[in-house]
Amino acid sequence: MVDTSARLLRLLSLLQARRAWSGADLADRLGITPRTVRRDVDRLRELGYPVNASPGTGGGYQLGAGAELPPLLLDDEEAVAVAVGLRTAAGQGIEGIGETFVRALAKLEQVLPDRLRRRVSALNAFTVPLLRGAWGTPVDPAVLTELANACRDGERLRFAYQDHDGAETRRTVEPHRLVCTEHRWYLVAWDTDRADWRTFRVDRITPTPPHGPRFPPREAPAGDLAAYVSRGVSTRVYATEAVIRLPVSAEEAARSVSPSTGVLEAVDAHSCLLRTGARSMEVMAFHVLSVGLDFEVVEPPELVDHIRTLRDRLSRALPGTDAALT
Repeated sequence: MVDTSARLLRLLSLLQARRAWSGADLADRLGITPRTVRRDVDRLRELGYPVNASPGTGGGYQLGAGAELPPLLLDDEEAVAVAVGLRTAAGQGIEGIGETFVRALAKLEQVLPDRLRRRVSALNAFTVPLLRGAWGTPVDPAVLTELANACRDGERLRFAYQDHDGAETRRTVEPHRLVCTEHRWYLVAWDTDRADWRTFRVDRITPTPPHGPRFPPREAPAGDLAAYVSRGVSTRVYATEAVIRLPVSAEEAARSVSPSTGVLEAVDAHSCLLRTGARSMEVMAFHVLSVGLDFEVVEPPELVDHIRTLRDRLSRALPGTDAALT
């Protein structure tokens, strides 16, 4: 398989190098028989590359439209992997790099055969970038493609879903968009059984086809889907919620606060609000401290009381202080 793929790449390179080749010349350059040349040309056509042939003594093979583009051989999983990598890298916020990855992704889509371009385009069109974080559980590229295609085609999706505790449920949804982070992938979808919008972690999804039927598109649950998912994974899922004022701009706070930590809202050029959640008030106090910035609790008042208690306890723990034994 490796030898065949390498030979196909070499054949494409030769076809690109000049306008036309005879079968005999190609066979000689590749060290194969004219019959193998014909089989390889048929294989290229099956992959979607336009190779024209003319019969007779003056005939030969010619690469059709797109001959100026570099040859590329990718199977479906490889195309998805490259597209996912470029898509994720384009959203990393590294100055001068994101645009380069976007251009590379555009070139990839242009050179791919139609069969692969359609799948890659679905990932590009139906994925929303949500920045920051760290890599989490790996996601099967085939699952990503299946979800992206369902979003693109407006087709109901059926899958088994495993929650945080490992319990499995069966879901039927109308998929809307994929939202990607450096940390995880999420599917935003209308849950038909619960008659409400839900956000699902893709690494916990196991598709159970057949899917369908098609459905008319619904209005999205929010104009900013990245912020919507960020609120869902950082705030709405927790029993305790808080609003914290930070004495820095939202842009500066974003260097310390990831979307999975909370949602930032600008107040003015020098301050912003952090909306976040935690399992308990105790965890919330440490959660806010871990941001590493000065802060003021806006709500709830219970968090203020808990931080005061924590402050007094820490003061008593310091050696040589009058408060140590009071």
